[in-house]
Amino acid sequence: MPLDLKNTLQRMSENKKLPGVIAYNRIDGPGSSLDLREFQQTFWHLPQIPEDLYSDLSMKWTHNLPRTIGITINVGTKIEAHPFKSGYIGIKSTEYGTETEVNFGDVVPTKNNWILKAIEIFGLSGVKFVLKNLSAGTISAGLGGSATTLTGVCILANELAKRPFNEIQLVSMSSRIEQDLGVSITGTQEQSNVIFGGVTDYIWFPWGIPGHTDTGYGESIRCELIKPEAYQKLEKRMAVFHSKHSRESTVVNSVWREKLRTQDGYKLHSEKLEIAYQFREGLRLNKWDQVKDSIDSYRKIRTKLCPQYLNGSKEIVGRAEPDSSAFPLGAGGGGGILVFSPEPDSLQKLKEDLSNVYREIPFKILTQGHKLVNIDQKEK
Repeated sequence: MPLDLKNTLQRMSENKKLPGVIAYNRIDGPGSSLDLREFQQTFWHLPQIPEDLYSDLSMKWTHNLPRTIGITINVGTKIEAHPFKSGYIGIKSTEYGTETEVNFGDVVPTKNNWILKAIEIFGLSGVKFVLKNLSAGTISAGLGGSATTLTGVCILANELAKRPFNEIQLVSMSSRIEQDLGVSITGTQEQSNVIFGGVTDYIWFPWGIPGHTDTGYGESIRCELIKPEAYQKLEKRMAVFHSKHSRESTVVNSVWREKLRTQDGYKLHSEKLEIAYQFREGLRLNKWDQVKDSIDSYRKIRTKLCPQYLNGSKEIVGRAEPDSSAFPLGAGGGGGILVFSPEPDSLQKLKEDLSNVYREIPFKILTQGHKLVNIDQKEK
């Protein structure tokens, strides 16, 4: 029998304390796409793992492993659980103006039912999840919105079901549901960002960490690259603009995935590992010129592999050079574009130049990937 939440949520609604979660998006960079399942598995090999995983702050022993750096920002989705008809589950999106309901146990595993299927997995009924974006106009912005939303749904459902799953299981669940139901081609970086947050280096272990039997798909070794008190240094050197073009994430990811199966494509993809490591070290050591160089190098490789990656971004890339660098976020093809400059003054001038043509998405860097609302965390 499902856990019917109607009466519990009705009481919480009367007290104006409906449970919810705020799930935050991320800015990616060099290393993005290395989190896709095929890339994690293709480029992973058993390294010489030190006894103390974090004894070397540079983590040099990981430089040939797939990794992604995520930067959590205060853009994302609020998800709230509302009382609903007993025996039913529902989902409402205020951004898209859609609402769907279905009998518990009758959720067909299709693309349109991906969020309902996630809720059903947790054995919940008598509940409707209401989704609302924190910032208008961030749909299809390459900030990991769909994965962020689903991961937030899984976090909230897990709380309502008394936490049957651990953090890595939630990462794995969110990733597999999104990809296997055909919503998009996804990896584990967006999901990991929502669970952990901060300015974090994720070194991927697609089959779990050797010697650690309690881990599996979705596992990573995680390193904080910048402390919260130093976030402002990075914020002054970064901006995100929306190209006003729709993204072609699945199309672009499909091309990269196919190129991985060719000799020339495999070689180009393999070069990403070292570039991503240099990006990591540039952030950790505040070597801003190194950060810029790694962004430029990574973007050029991605464009060689798939020219569609720059659709909607070519003008910004051209305007940014040579003092700054532009990086289409997510899979590219349009949407959000990261602009980075080693010198804050150069970035400010560029922002003034771009503001007449593109819409800036303002942000602040956050330490956490999600925030629980009206949920007792003492038991956590």
